[in-house]
Amino acid sequence: MLLLHDPRCADYGSSMRPEQPARVTRSVAHLREAHPDWTWRIPAESAASDAALLLAHTPEHLKRLAQARDFDADTPYFDGIGTHARRAVAAAIEAATHALDKKSPVFSLMRPPGHHATATQAMGFCYLNQIAIAALYAQKQLGAARVAVWDFDAHHGNGTEAILHAHASSPHLFFASVHQHPGYPGTGTHDLGLRTRNWPVPPHTPRPDHMAALRESLDAVVAFAPDLILVSAGFDAYARDPITSMTLEREDFATLGRWLADARTQRGIPAAAVLEGGYHEDLPLLIDAFLSAWNNPA
Repeated sequence: MLLLHDPRCADYGSSMRPEQPARVTRSVAHLREAHPDWTWRIPAESAASDAALLLAHTPEHLKRLAQARDFDADTPYFDGIGTHARRAVAAAIEAATHALDKKSPVFSLMRPPGHHATATQAMGFCYLNQIAIAALYAQKQLGAARVAVWDFDAHHGNGTEAILHAHASSPHLFFASVHQHPGYPGTGTHDLGLRTRNWPVPPHTPRPDHMAALRESLDAVVAFAPDLILVSAGFDAYARDPITSMTLEREDFATLGRWLADARTQRGIPAAAVLEGGYHEDLPLLIDAFLSAWNNPA
């Protein structure tokens, strides 16, 4: 298991907000102690060039990230936030590169998250959409003809959907999201064609029903026969997460990891995952369950 992490991603933010530095600092400490044999690497910032960012975002958006005013109530301006977001993009690109080259599990343990950021707007704790950038980069620069994004965060990946669906004329991109609805940001209520798929799950849905939606969504991803699966791994569908109303438990995230391992071993499809949401203090344990099962499904 390779983990991509730059400690500087904890150098901004506030403990008063759900998306806070402790999410990653506590997760790193736990994973390093629990798995001393796993490999850690600081991603090279150079991958997050303007050219890479412009695959998904407008030039105006990149300029806006440097302007010292808040984006919305959930997405404040922080000094250097554009640089922090670029580092998260660099980690996602490096994760995609590793998955394609080595065919082994890789996880980007960075912040800020990205899947709400649209081509033109930062929102929902997200500033740049690293998963969408990595998907487009993998196609254009890494030789992955077909790329699928599987988003199991409790909130709809509206930004990823919008960016990838803008390329709907291409038959080689696939997006699947399983998320709470009603819930932030209020999108993802229906499919936008055969390759932009949504599974809205009502609050307090019983675990077996939620897991059935997740299984169906991943089956659709695998049926697309991608060269690469990129995973928006959010852990806020956890039953005790403070900002959602869902029911999954730690062992359910392990099941998601086993499913990804099966896609690799049975279908030969590599995957890379990036951290999105997850705001309960148990986040380190949830990430551990997911990664451990993905890395060693037996």
